[in-house]
Amino acid sequence: MNMLTDTAIETKLSSMTNQPSIKMRGEKVDVFYGEKQALFGVDLNVPEQQVMALIGPSGCGKSTFLRCLNRMNDTIDICKVLGNITLDGEDIYDPKIDVVELRARVGMVFQKPNPFPKSIYENIAYGPRIHGLTKSKAELDEVVESSLRKAAIWEEVKDRLQEPGTGLSGGQQQRLCIARAIAVSPEVILMDEPCSALDPIATAKVEELIDELRVNFTIVIVTHSMQQAARVSQRTAMFHLGNLVEEGPTDKMFTNPDNKLTQDYITGRFG
Repeated sequence: MNMLTDTAIETKLSSMTNQPSIKMRGEKVDVFYGEKQALFGVDLNVPEQQVMALIGPSGCGKSTFLRCLNRMNDTIDICKVLGNITLDGEDIYDPKIDVVELRARVGMVFQKPNPFPKSIYENIAYGPRIHGLTKSKAELDEVVESSLRKAAIWEEVKDRLQEPGTGLSGGQQQRLCIARAIAVSPEVILMDEPCSALDPIATAKVEELIDELRVNFTIVIVTHSMQQAARVSQRTAMFHLGNLVEEGPTDKMFTNPDNKLTQDYITGRFG
């Protein structure tokens, strides 16, 4: 009850101060893979309709934290998540929560483009169909077109919707996967190094797209590229050895971080 009250107060305060309200909140998040602890007491708020970048050296826990936000870690038998993670004040680890519904609200785009072995049209239509979001073929057609337009790929594929999604270039496949995530009208989109398998031109297109999408979605992106974090995010969180080192506005983190670890990582002294 308190959490909802706190969230309501925060929403009111944020509207008065022009600060974004908190969409997701992680409190004292510990993650274990068997005996090995991967995250240590992470407290991190994800602001609404902004892009938050998670940075840090390999194996520091950033992807582990990202996967907590839509319970992807549930798919790993030996993984145990402790602490509290909420979406709009609601505990996403509550036993009453429908995980399928949660993953529709908190979508995910993976490092390597992974279109279904189906047509471009069916890649997008699949989610809305299984979630019962459309009532007719005409409505489904509309969702497919709208999602592909929002993912800035409609013009490239509109005449080949029945061709396999796997036949697209790497950059197009990743934008198709983003369109697929958008199609079920999520509130949050998680992106785990979405550009690491792409060339610079495709990367630039995806980055441009991320900037456009934050108008309607809350986005959390894991990236190894400092330049990318600086270009696309409004807030940045730095992880190291399973700990959250610091978090703040991206421009401050990159010009005047509070912690020397952050300074050293951003300037390439380690990691």
